[in-house]
Amino acid sequence: MMPKKLIIKPQLGNILKERKMTQSQLSEKTGIAQGTISRFDGNSRHEDIHLFLISRELELPIEELFKVIEVEESDEA
Repeated sequence: MMPKKLIIKPQLGNILKERKMTQSQLSEKTGIAQGTISRFDGNSRHEDIHLFLISRELELPIEELFKVIEVEESDEA
């Protein structure tokens, strides 16, 4: 069996579109700078407090802010 690799993709932009909410509105409600929110989907690291505040405001578990894809790793190193 080949080992699995996880690819984790932030989904905040899609969630905001689905809810017809702007980054500015989320910024106002969470106190997180709008610039930080605009970079959320492009970042590979996220501040714990930002994850907590965003998930609480959107009433979503933190896991739903991300799409997780499992792929098989090749034996090549």
